[in-house]
Amino acid sequence: MNSYALEHAWLIPLLPAVAFLLCGTLFRRVPHIAAGVAILASLASFVLALGVAGGVIAQNITVAEPLLYRAAWFTVPGLTVDMGVYIDPLTAMMLFVVTLVSLMVQIYSLGYMAGDPGFSRFYAFLSLFAASMLGLVIAVNFVQMYVFWELVGLCSYLLIGYYFHKVSAREAAKKAFMTTRIGDFGLLLGILLLQILFGTLDFAKLGVAIPAYVAEHGTALLTMVAVLIFIGPVGKSGQFPLHVWLPDAMEGPTPVSALIHAATMVVAGVYLIARSYTLFHALPGVLGLIAWVGGFTALFAAVIAVTQREIKRILAYSTISQLGYMMLALGVGSLTASMFHLMTHAFFKALMFLAAGSVLHALHDKADIFEMGGLRKQMPLTFAAMGIGVVAIAGIPPFAGFYSKDEILAAAYAVSMPLYVIALVTAFLTAFYMARLLFVAFFGSPRSSFQAHESGPAMVFPLVVLGLLSVVGGYIPHATGFGHWIYFGETHAEPVNLVVAVSSVVAAVAAIALSWSIYGAGTIQPAVLKAKFGVLYRLSYHKFYVDELYAWINQKLVDGLGKMLAWIDVHIVDGFVNLLAWLTKGSGDLLRRLQTGQVQHYALVFFGAAVIALLWFTYGGHSLAMAALLGGQ
Repeated sequence: MNSYALEHAWLIPLLPAVAFLLCGTLFRRVPHIAAGVAILASLASFVLALGVAGGVIAQNITVAEPLLYRAAWFTVPGLTVDMGVYIDPLTAMMLFVVTLVSLMVQIYSLGYMAGDPGFSRFYAFLSLFAASMLGLVIAVNFVQMYVFWELVGLCSYLLIGYYFHKVSAREAAKKAFMTTRIGDFGLLLGILLLQILFGTLDFAKLGVAIPAYVAEHGTALLTMVAVLIFIGPVGKSGQFPLHVWLPDAMEGPTPVSALIHAATMVVAGVYLIARSYTLFHALPGVLGLIAWVGGFTALFAAVIAVTQREIKRILAYSTISQLGYMMLALGVGSLTASMFHLMTHAFFKALMFLAAGSVLHALHDKADIFEMGGLRKQMPLTFAAMGIGVVAIAGIPPFAGFYSKDEILAAAYAVSMPLYVIALVTAFLTAFYMARLLFVAFFGSPRSSFQAHESGPAMVFPLVVLGLLSVVGGYIPHATGFGHWIYFGETHAEPVNLVVAVSSVVAAVAAIALSWSIYGAGTIQPAVLKAKFGVLYRLSYHKFYVDELYAWINQKLVDGLGKMLAWIDVHIVDGFVNLLAWLTKGSGDLLRRLQTGQVQHYALVFFGAAVIALLWFTYGGHSLAMAALLGGQ
């Protein structure tokens, strides 16, 4: 099975792609068959992904020695591009995560989207989303990756704007598409420069060529290339300042939010950097930039999440913050810590989003956590799922988030104390605002007149699976042998740093205790804190007015520049063209009067010409003779 899966790994993205075609055409009017086809395709891809992971372990395939399958895609003068499959531990882990989360989301959607008029369309888009991300994961070169990278962006646009009859959903979809286009333009420029410099975009060949290039030519030009490529992940993975699209992506159905935030769109940027880490590892300055952008984004988003009220928006800013963690890990040189956290984060973030969807489904889309309360009695399974997710992301042992987060903290501690402090403060804030969500929504008494109920089996089953993985996910790398990834001299199985581990746990417990004293026991009144931190609270609640700043830039600068260019176009460019047209028309009108077609006019012209000639010869000739005579004297 393992060898078969390795040889047929190309089927993993192909199966959901075929499901997309079937759901969107043959089974468009039979929604339950469409859903069944999509789920079966995802299940088959998941089984194959497990086989690939088993094959990687059995055959001892490493990052340094990957398994490659290539076939010629197209050839033009100076460029040959292959399409193929790139298999190593990173690929195996990502295939496992993406197929598992996609399968859970599709099963969950049977209950969540039941009765929706676009049921088949929804499953078609989910299948295309999974296929696009899986194609990106197995890409052997930047061209193949970029094609699927753009397909991932397209699918996010389609699913964020799924409820296209809502203006807010349409605007959110456009915002996501346009914001990520900024990053994608930088990525495309970087890819083109790589082709110019090395004559190839193949990951394996670049891994050999880049160190030799740096040794011979230095890092100046390559630094610019790496920064351009990094702009792509900044947009895709919601890093500051291109993070603004991600919270608005909540306009899509909640299962879409789980898929985007846990396994597809936003982790694509982190994976791109990991896959091309040969480039970034050779450029310490760019790694420093990645680390500081990630660290700032992690802290910035965590501060915002502390004051948000909508359940999915809190989770959205949590995702931005955790993605910043992953970028920070990449920046300080620990690829394995970043990928480990990507995996565990996928489990508990998908779990929390699906639990939030269960709440919204029960409360008819009531999203404000301060309008909930007491849900733990009415929805015990959903409460358990959310509780597991909260303690996992807070980093409480033995849950999954403890192990992956502490590896990031340990990596930052070993490289940069300021980055470690930022990461530790972010960990404290993460535990605080996630506990706040849990205590406000699920504890106390109901704050509104509603009667919540537990979700059905289709929605509960994914919660159970993801809940178990959120508990034991931290042991997966060690239990499977993936804990011995070795990449650029750093290993996943280093001894635990007790200083880091103890300080992170103490910070998390203190944050949860503080949150309970405010939102659970009521020892500290939220209104008092709000008044005390008035300015800071308003900045956090209004997301530091970044969206307003972008709106002002768009209205004043972009629109102002557009109006100025429009004036230049109308009055100068069009004016010059219109002047030429007027001169042409005027001269034509003048010349037209000389060609009237009337014999009388022509006779008059001949007569006038004869008179002028006679006068010239009579008087003009006499004047010339007098001038010659005077000149002779």
